[in-house]
Amino acid sequence: MKAFLFNNKHEEFLKVYTFNEDKMNSSNKIKAIILAAGKGTRMKSSLPKVLHKVVGKTLLERVINSVLELSSIDEIFTIVGHQSEKVADFINNTYKESCKPIVSIKQEPQLGTGDAVFKAYDSLKSFKGTVIVLCGDTPLLTSETLQSFIDFHKQNNAALTVLSAVFDDPKNYGRIIRNPDNSVKKIVEEKDSGAEEKKINEVNAGVYCIEWEQVSPAFFELTTNNKQGEYYLTDIVDWSVRKNLKVQAYTLEDNDEIFGINSRFDLATANYLLNSRTLDNLMENGVTIIDPDSTWISPETQIEQDTVIYPGCIFEGENIFGKDCILGPHLFIGGNVKTGNNVKIFQSRVSNAIILNNCSIGPFAHIRDNVEISSDVRIGNFVEIKKSTIDEFTNVSHLSYVGDSSLGKNVNVGAGTITANYNPLTKAKSKTIMEDGVKIGSNSVLVAPVKISKNANVAAGSVITKDVPENSLAIARGRQTVIEEWVTKKTMNDK
Repeated sequence: MKAFLFNNKHEEFLKVYTFNEDKMNSSNKIKAIILAAGKGTRMKSSLPKVLHKVVGKTLLERVINSVLELSSIDEIFTIVGHQSEKVADFINNTYKESCKPIVSIKQEPQLGTGDAVFKAYDSLKSFKGTVIVLCGDTPLLTSETLQSFIDFHKQNNAALTVLSAVFDDPKNYGRIIRNPDNSVKKIVEEKDSGAEEKKINEVNAGVYCIEWEQVSPAFFELTTNNKQGEYYLTDIVDWSVRKNLKVQAYTLEDNDEIFGINSRFDLATANYLLNSRTLDNLMENGVTIIDPDSTWISPETQIEQDTVIYPGCIFEGENIFGKDCILGPHLFIGGNVKTGNNVKIFQSRVSNAIILNNCSIGPFAHIRDNVEISSDVRIGNFVEIKKSTIDEFTNVSHLSYVGDSSLGKNVNVGAGTITANYNPLTKAKSKTIMEDGVKIGSNSVLVAPVKISKNANVAAGSVITKDVPENSLAIARGRQTVIEEWVTKKTMNDK
């Protein structure tokens, strides 16, 4: 594996990802161009439009992820413009482990969609395969639809295929005009269409499959002879027809997939649509969702049958929940959570955790930062667990903090126990170890690094700073003193 830096005579590549040195172009390979240069003025945001999130992931991330799932995808070019460095840095950080090269290319100035695609020309001029072009603000487009679109394109031996959709009200969309043999004759924009053309309800969805060797010469003949003074990508359709190339259109089954984001209202709508799709799939596969209107679950979350989701739950990121779980109400899952079966999590916040069978978490617990909890464990109310492992049949039931710790089997941690794992002077974090059978009395502080060995007990109210051997009782508190009749004497003296 070797990283290279290219020079592009049109624009400089901002970021280049690692790729195989011996990678060769092939007619079976597919490259993608994702258009992500727009400013998104209607978003009224300091953040680039494509970096706004839909159900926990950015618009651009959802588009790239769908493309990466395609069977023959070989390379992705992302065309960036507005705040290009921020967008390119996001791609670099998010996909640094990607097995496919993802390249960001700057478009400046932004002279239209045709110009945006042309920015990738130098990197594709020797490529003889298929290029798919799509927009970075269409986060609902699925990999299944894209794969079907590509398969249709190849099966029909088309030089160019346009993704289309049928709307009851196609206002403001370019109309697809077909020939008697069902191939595409042309695309007519709304402002240029006549009365009969306006009646056509099949529209251009803005996604293209291109046989690059045949169609790429069109980009040298694009003009700005239009009201916007821009190079339109749609003009490659007219060019291909004039050159007697085969142009086809593949019609979407679900129009929601091409929903584009241009405003905060659109963003909210996309969140709703993607979440509804996710919840429908889960319910079809045997998950009970008590109130879909108050439940938000990422598409990356997997939930097995007979698990029940109560109202007020938000699940972000990638998660796997087993069978017969009870989740919620009012549960926030921050991602990277995996549970076994029959796990109950109530009114809590959980992220980066593995929780095995028959565990009970909450209410009002906080589990975070690489926690591993074995089977039959009870984590109770107002307990925080951070970067720790907890073995079977252990209880941390009330008002405790356990950080950077290892708890064995059958441990009982009393209410109010704190593992003091942080040294504010050195900023070092140290480990607390509680071996099997340990019992910690209420309101104890275990000052790490410290080890409580097997079956040892710590008396309530103790501050433990040294290791405790097996089967011992550790007491570290002041001796209790009782002054009899103190209250009576005090009262009399005050008079």
